[in-house]
Order: sequence, then structure tokens, then C-alpha cells
Amino acid sequence: MDYKSIYEQWCTDPYFDEDTKAELKAIAGDEKEIEDRFYRTLEFGTAGLRGVIGAGTNRMNIYTVRQATQGLANYIVAQGGQERGVVIAHDSRLMHDEFKDAAALCLAANGIKTYVFKELRPVPMLSFAVRQLNTLAGIVITASHNPREYNGYKVYWEDGAQVTPPHDTNIMDEVKKVTSFDMVKTMDKQEAIDKGLYVVLDDTIDEKYFETVRNLSIHPEVIKEMAKDIKIVYTPLHGTGLLPVTRVLKDLGFEQVYVVEEQATPDGNFPTCPSPNPENIKAFELALKLAKEVDADVIMATDPDADRLGVYCKDTKTGEYVGFTGNMSAMLIAEYILAEKTANGTMPENPVFVESIVSTAMGAAIAKAYDVKYVETLTGFKYIGEQIRLMEENGTGNYVFGMEESYGCLPGTYARDKDAPAAVVMLCEVAAYYKSKNMTLWDGMIEMYEKYGYYKEDIETLTLKGIDGAAQIAALMEKARTEVPATIGEYEVLEVIDYKACTRKNMKTVEVTPSGLPSSNVFYYVLNDDAWCCVRPSGTEPKIKFYFGIKGTSLEDANQKNEALKKATMAMFE
Repeated sequence: MDYKSIYEQWCTDPYFDEDTKAELKAIAGDEKEIEDRFYRTLEFGTAGLRGVIGAGTNRMNIYTVRQATQGLANYIVAQGGQERGVVIAHDSRLMHDEFKDAAALCLAANGIKTYVFKELRPVPMLSFAVRQLNTLAGIVITASHNPREYNGYKVYWEDGAQVTPPHDTNIMDEVKKVTSFDMVKTMDKQEAIDKGLYVVLDDTIDEKYFETVRNLSIHPEVIKEMAKDIKIVYTPLHGTGLLPVTRVLKDLGFEQVYVVEEQATPDGNFPTCPSPNPENIKAFELALKLAKEVDADVIMATDPDADRLGVYCKDTKTGEYVGFTGNMSAMLIAEYILAEKTANGTMPENPVFVESIVSTAMGAAIAKAYDVKYVETLTGFKYIGEQIRLMEENGTGNYVFGMEESYGCLPGTYARDKDAPAAVVMLCEVAAYYKSKNMTLWDGMIEMYEKYGYYKEDIETLTLKGIDGAAQIAALMEKARTEVPATIGEYEVLEVIDYKACTRKNMKTVEVTPSGLPSSNVFYYVLNDDAWCCVRPSGTEPKIKFYFGIKGTSLEDANQKNEALKKATMAMFE
């Protein structure tokens, strides 16, 4: 059927509820809106579902959630995983309860036991719960840091990581087979509870997670020494981070933790920050105001599902607060973990540091300094989780830290996704450590720049929505592959890596070798002087992203080189 016919079906079929029909009838005559809602089925990709909330096949609603869950249920049944079951968490997004129950009751109707948290919980706690409960899969209802009109649905596998091959493509294939809503099962909630197929979790998982994160501390004596002196401002941005962050900081002994009260209450409308993204300075406006009032040392913000951490730190020389990129905050944690574990003899044998291909090159320099193996993965933390599993299965190393540039890291193996509460705890300990030496986090960052080089990274994003946008993104990726320049700005192109074709080409010798990673729609330019740039479509949004990295000799030099490379790269795609 064409999109108009599908629209008419949704407006008249008794399968759809009256609120859905009313919403759709209200757009009658708006052909562009009808086309956007029905020109496709919201794609279930390798990261699950993500889209604007609303009625239609190309929207997040209980019908598209059930349809995706039926495909997942079919795969779980084929794997014999009904008894092991699925655990579901959600953040504060709009429609979170409706989507949680739509998924849980579809699973229950397929005979699959489902565990649900009694309240909203972060992504890392879901990942932790999958491993603790030994479920075959997990689901998080979240759209991460996207604007308020979005929600999403992420699938995790038994190792606690988001699904990777072959499970991701196998699940996608099963979802594609669910071609009509009459193939989707559901059941009454009370019946599911009575049959033991819908189980609400108690506090046991929470307490085990809190204990695990507390045990990440390397120098609890430093926290004890500085607990009364260091001032921390924290905001959960109306999301899930408040409970785990404040609980563990209190347990560890931090005494001066100031919460941004206006943003403490979970609220999917995000009334104080329309884009609840800790990468965005606007999300920090209230936190910065509070920090100035209390003279805070550090400011930290977690996104709604608490897998990303944004950081500001006071520069005592200027009295101003300095923002940290995800690369910078992760490098501070990495340096602290590797340095202190090396110093106190707790570094495991065959240690491994893992980061994504679009993250800072400083990671490799830090790993080399401490004789730690450095491993790169494709973009997406699930690939870092996959590396942890492979190390454990093959006995090829011991994971000590992993991170990606998108404001996320994991300082342990208890979970398999970015863990912002743990990152907050670790970075507060790092801040206490530096404060004991009369230094700030910014002083520590400068110290690292002087040691390793002034690495700087940046990103530019183009948003291209709808059918035309998808075609434009495809055309830009094709241009990257077919029009490779000899130079980008002042830099020579030494190699190009086409991760989609799994090839690495030396531009001087024209030799082509394997990229060493699975296929992914990413094109990467290796430049001279430790510089690089890269282009890839977003896996979750109608965007194409351009990444840049350089190494300078000072802050000023790094800034100038970054701007020049960014300008030259973007000019290629005009």
C-alpha cells in the first residue's frame, strides 16, 4: 500500500485506539505531514528504534514498539530464551510507561518472562541488571540526549552490551518479518503479573550496582581527606542520574554536593533545557549559576538516560568555568586509572584500553605511556562492550578503560555500556586528587597536554530530514569516497580508510589493505602531523557528522589548527 492508503487504514481500523485516530484525522489535508508519518515504517536498526513520538508507521508509538518487540520475541523464542527472559528499564521520556508496558506485555504474550524496574533507571543499571539476572536480553526505553519530542528503544544482549553481529542483524530480520499488526501479540497486564511473566524488581539490583560503583575508587583516603573542601554541582537534567549519582557520592564521603533543584525532578518535557544534552552549554545554564553562587570546583551534568557526562571546571587563574569535551574528561579518568593502578601495583596482566575510531588520539599516547594495549573499535559503545566479551572469552587481555568521544566511558567490566554515574564518581575522585595537590581538573588537563601534546578534536553536524535528506546524506558519503583530495587544507592525505568497504588505502603507494574492522558506513582520512578527519551518517538521527582531530604545541596553536582543518574539510562537502 502507498502511504495514503496506510494513513486511511490507521484512521479507520478498529485495531487502533481513538486517541491515535483523532491525532491522525487532525492532520487530514496536510499531505507533507501525512507522507512523513507514513512513507516508511520506523526503521529498526542496529541501535533499535528512535524517532519522534506520534501516530504513524514512521513514529514512536505503542504499535511500532509492539511490532519491534514481536520480532525480538520471535528471535528470543528461536534461541530458547523464554525462561531467562528480558529486563526493561526506562528514563524520563514522554510515553515511557506506555512503551515499557507495550514491550513487556508483548513479550509476556509470547511466554517470555519480563523484569521491570519499579522506577526510571539509567542505561548502565539496565546493562548491569542483564548480567546480574542472567537474562537473554534487555530493553531501554530512551532517546538518550535527543530533544523532548523523541523517544526510543534500545536492545541489549546477554553480555549486557547493545546487540552486535550476528544478533543485531538477526533481530532486524525478524522485525522485518512482522509485516502487519495482526501478527503482534499482547496480553492483559494483571494476567501477565499473575502468571509470573511481569515481575517488578526490588532494590537488590540497585544496591549491588551502588556497591560496585563505590568499589571503583582507587584512593578512598584522598576522598576522605578532601571531602569537606571540594564542592560539586550536579544536575541530572530531569533524567535518571539523580539517585545513583547522589547516593554513591554520599556513600564515598563527599560532603559538599549541590544538586540543581530546578532540574532534579524527572520530566520528559525537559522544561529547563529543551535539548537535554550535556554537550550543549545551554543545558548548563542553571548549573553554572549555582556553581558561581557556591564557588564550586566542578560542575557535572548527565543526560536523561545517564550514559553521557558533561563537565565544567573552575579555572582558578581566571575565575571562569571551563567546559570539557567528552574526550577531555575521559582522558583525565584514563590517566588517573592507568597511572594510579601502575603506581600501586593493581594493574592487571595484559591490560587493554579501548576507544572508538572517532575519539581522541591522546588515548593511544596514554596507553603507550603505561604499556597498555590500545584497541580501536567502530563508533558505538556496543563495540567496546563486544571487545570486553571477546577478551573474557579468548583470554586475550584485561579491560581497564574504554571511552568514546560522545561524552561516555566505562571504568570497569560490571556493565557494557557508557556509565555516567560511574564517570561522575571517578571524576570527582580525580578532582579530589588534584585538589589535594592544590590543582584543579583544568590544571590537570594542562599537565596532560604538556606531557602528551595539545590534542584537540571537534565535530560538525548537518541535519537533513525526510526523504530528500536521506538522499543528500547518501550523496555526501558517495562524494567522500569518489573525490579523495591529495591535501585537506595544509595537511597531506596519507591514507584513506573506507570502513564500509573494509579497506585502507595508502595514497602514495596505492596499496590497499584490510581495515581490520567490520563494515560500517564511515570514511576516514589519515593526515600528517597526527591529524585526521572523518565523515559518517548518524545511526540514530537524520544527520551526517564530520569529525576532526589535530595535535598542537599550545592551546592557541591547537585551536588555530582545528579551525583551519574544519574549514578546509567542510569546504569539500559544500
